[in-house]
Amino acid sequence: MTRNTVLFDINETVLNLNKLKPKFQQAFGDESVLGLWFSTLLHSSTVCAVTGLKTEFATLAGDILNNVAARKGVTLSEQTRDDILATFASLNAHDDIKPALTKLRDSGYQTIAFSNSSLDLIKKQIENAGLSSYFTKVVSVEETGSFKPDPKVYQFVADLLEQPINSLRLVATHDWDTHGAMSSGMLAAYIDRAGTPYNPQYLKPSIIEKNMNDIVSQIINDDK
Repeated sequence: MTRNTVLFDINETVLNLNKLKPKFQQAFGDESVLGLWFSTLLHSSTVCAVTGLKTEFATLAGDILNNVAARKGVTLSEQTRDDILATFASLNAHDDIKPALTKLRDSGYQTIAFSNSSLDLIKKQIENAGLSSYFTKVVSVEETGSFKPDPKVYQFVADLLEQPINSLRLVATHDWDTHGAMSSGMLAAYIDRAGTPYNPQYLKPSIIEKNMNDIVSQIINDDK
């Protein structure tokens, strides 16, 4: 089987959340609240997927920010809240992304940005990170009314690309996402951005590395 298309999760996998840390430090007095907010956001998006609750990822992000603020006893001004959410749309790419995507493209691969975010938000993120020319196509799950790791969103992107799902590979730094992709019939590769052990209960990709350049080299070698 010819494999020439690689999908990339965006938030944390391609884009670095560190630009948000000073915003959370200023708003909460603790930059680690960023991790609580983002993990709660991902948890909530999964609940929405499982229960069929339709919402936009950006709306959910704002709601969870309010929820975390209430739990921390912090009152966020509308300006602070909007500033945090706007920063989410202007994150920087990890240093290893441009050279890795260039290597894939030079090797004849299509590179697909694939995210839970709305299409409008993903396009803004990709453009603001200077990555517009590095991706062949940008795909959002929003048309499905669900979120990863719902199996139907992986099938959706396969149908959209008009390729068999088992010819596609997803690269992500979230083990629930690589597990979701593999459960749906895709291949996957896991980039360990945070030094977090891979959940032993999940389907585990054969490619696990800490740097995107190493991920890409193994993908190219695997597909020969």
